Amino acid sequence: MVQEYQSPVRVYKHPFELIMEAYVRRFPKCPLIPVFVDSEITTENQSEDGSVLMTERRCTIDIDAPRLLKRIAGVDYLYFIQKNTLNRRERTLRIEVHNETFSNRVIVRECCNYTVHPENEDWTCFEQTASLDIKSFFGFESTAEKIAMKQYASNINKGKEIIEYYLRELEEEGVTYIPRWTPLVVSGTGNAGLQLPPLSSARAIAVNSAKDGLPSKDPACPTELLSGSPDDKLDADYIRRYLGDLTPLQESCLIRLRQWLQETHKGKIPKDQHVLRFLRSRDFNLDKARELLCQSLTWRKQHQVDFLLDTWESPQLLRDYCTGGWHHHDRDGRPLYILRLGQMDTKGLVRALGEEVLLRQVLSINEEGLRRCEEYTRVFGRPISCWTCLVDLEGLNMRHLWRPGIKALLRIIEVVEANYPETLGRLLILRAPRVFPVLWTLVSPLIDENTRKKFLVYAGNDYHGPGGLVDYIDKDIIPEFLGGNCTCDIPEGGMVPKSLYRAAEELESEENRLLTDSIYKSASIFKGAPYEMLIEITEASSVITWDFDVCKGDVSFNIYHSKRAPQPARKDALGAHGITSLGAINAQLIDRSWVLGQDYSIVEKALSCREGESVQGSHITRWPGFYILQWRFHSSPACTASSLPRVDDVLASLQVSSHKCKIMYYTEVLASQDFRGSMTSLESCHSGFSQLSAATTSSSQSHVSSISR
Repeated sequence: MVQEYQSPVRVYKHPFELIMEAYVRRFPKCPLIPVFVDSEITTENQSEDGSVLMTERRCTIDIDAPRLLKRIAGVDYLYFIQKNTLNRRERTLRIEVHNETFSNRVIVRECCNYTVHPENEDWTCFEQTASLDIKSFFGFESTAEKIAMKQYASNINKGKEIIEYYLRELEEEGVTYIPRWTPLVVSGTGNAGLQLPPLSSARAIAVNSAKDGLPSKDPACPTELLSGSPDDKLDADYIRRYLGDLTPLQESCLIRLRQWLQETHKGKIPKDQHVLRFLRSRDFNLDKARELLCQSLTWRKQHQVDFLLDTWESPQLLRDYCTGGWHHHDRDGRPLYILRLGQMDTKGLVRALGEEVLLRQVLSINEEGLRRCEEYTRVFGRPISCWTCLVDLEGLNMRHLWRPGIKALLRIIEVVEANYPETLGRLLILRAPRVFPVLWTLVSPLIDENTRKKFLVYAGNDYHGPGGLVDYIDKDIIPEFLGGNCTCDIPEGGMVPKSLYRAAEELESEENRLLTDSIYKSASIFKGAPYEMLIEITEASSVITWDFDVCKGDVSFNIYHSKRAPQPARKDALGAHGITSLGAINAQLIDRSWVLGQDYSIVEKALSCREGESVQGSHITRWPGFYILQWRFHSSPACTASSLPRVDDVLASLQVSSHKCKIMYYTEVLASQDFRGSMTSLESCHSGFSQLSAATTSSSQSHVSSISR
């Protein structure tokens, strides 16, 4: 497996020439880098005007590896070839590194770039990428890979200090400015010469490129400027300010996942804080985090979660009887949510509102929590990525263990765990009664292990003493019902009147829905049982539009036309047209006795759609009649290997049935009077376009009617 590294853009708040002068002091060897034993220049070439200098070095590295492994490999040192191109005119340095030792067994590639900051010519940017591919290593491939990655990360961390060290050394020597390179015209010749900086002794800039990247702090500037911003996604200062301290490899995972989203995701890119949560939830395993994030983005799109805070308004009954609400923040600056679960009639709320309303309420709380984390990050000047939840269990009894209520709770936990990972910083459970262990036994298996470690449980009044509530929440904001002096604007709760209960049949009909008003529908496609949708067109030149995501498996998408109504067919009004959905059982609309070309015809060329793809398209109908949209199971050849898999490659790794596909689709019919024959008017009528796509495939309309309008 190829291991890859991508650094953020690190900003040195010093001019390029001064950074280069500090760099040259690292050679031929640097005591600050113990593993960097020595280096020697093998070739050196300079352009006629002196603006470009190309240097090749052979570097000797002493890897910190077990002596036994070194004896098996038969080497004491490793040798790397480093090729540097310094362009004084453009003020850039490019460094390319590859391994000489074990080059037939191990492939190491590294590329570093020093450039001028695009918005401040007196600052210097540094960026590096690297890859490691161990093909074979005497049967110790895994061990060698771990040693190499550990050594590399250590050198990166050490390298952050080196430039700063030599900059201070230069300052102590009185060197704080290096003139820029300028071409010098030699008198009487007209030929370009080189005016070398008088304070610089550097002729070649070379570097062990695994060891760079600390944005140095200018001593003349007591207040460090924030060179990054939320729009500058690769800036190291931005990562430190808004996301916190990350190791080099963690930074690399974040940047690579971010780049993958930018390359493959056609909708709104999730914020960096949210992407980082998925990485943390999977211990920065890039593949696992990518898979989980991909599924969550599909879920958010299907249920329009991005618009929940703007569209969802809690029912009055929920505002009266739901005993939870936001209340200031904890000592770490995290938003604080208080839930008086013991005072809440969970059975009454489920019976009166249904599981879906409660789920939507919980989702809105989580969305509000994300918003507050962003706000508090700005207010406190440090990253706030999660919130604290305080649960008061006084009053908890066997009524709270009502089976449908537990079922609703388990489902809510499952949804939150999958789509809001690492949002809970701490859970304080107060006044836990004897019945609490029973409830905990039921819900704990669904809670992630990392999340369970954040739970603190206090029985009785234990929370008053040392190590209790005051260690996590300022005394001034402890609510009155917990012995504090702060007023907490949370409903008192109480029993929901039984007169407000809904019929059991009505609740059962909603049992298997997630969010009831999703504009997208889901359908399963089985091998030998395609999913078909019937659309009746009464007027020629109407436009059928579609938008669908292939969630599982590969499908083939077809459109057919028939003058007679297929059987079985149920008509549901959609404007002036009828659209039929066949539900869970894929009844076949195209009868086996029908003959293609006689009973029905193909109006759109079959489109093969791979797993993870999102497809939007339209068809301008030529004739009235019945149009059948068909999704059929499709077996596609294995995809070629890629160092960075696309969405379809990620989803293909999911363990699903090899004979089942799943799609999420939305269709719309535009009447002919709403379509004036221009693509502009057609596009303006599109709605519900996909936001998640590995590669958006737009099938443009074919068989466009030649009827003049």
